[in-house]
Amino acid sequence: MNKLMLVLPSMKYEDMVMKYKEEFILNNEFMHGTAGLDKCDTFKEWYEKIVNNSDEETVLEGLVPASTYLAISTDDGRLLGMIDIRHRLNEYLLKFGGHIGYSIRKSERRKGYATEMLFHALKKCEELKIKKVLITCDKENIASAKTIIKNGGVLENEVLGAEHILQRYWINLS
Repeated sequence: MNKLMLVLPSMKYEDMVMKYKEEFILNNEFMHGTAGLDKCDTFKEWYEKIVNNSDEETVLEGLVPASTYLAISTDDGRLLGMIDIRHRLNEYLLKFGGHIGYSIRKSERRKGYATEMLFHALKKCEELKIKKVLITCDKENIASAKTIIKNGGVLENEVLGAEHILQRYWINLS
């Protein structure tokens, strides 16, 4: 299980990140786990946002500190996916969002990358001293549910989200 590594974004990944965004837009898909990349016009704007949101002192009001990582192929350096780890939960995240959000670009799905990416993210959660990780997914997203379960996720319940039924899974790290 060494197909990818998680790296923090930097300016050297600008072109890759913007192409990642383009692929999601072309496929009319929502970008989970990208810390609002879809709402930013430039890499610089997005990068400044994630840097600020990584620290308790500078996080935007209403948000929690988070770390956003790029999943980079260890074979050829391609950007495969992105994952966002929220350092703690607020009321909204406890019910709907969880500690982790992630996405894999459409052209790289069904290759085991999401499972490995989540595995590495859970190690990052341990470093942050998070003992119990909440991850949610749409009930219809069977691939995401399988990814969560493969990493030890246990379904707690289902809740009605804004548009879909969300499944809430917990992964115990202690």
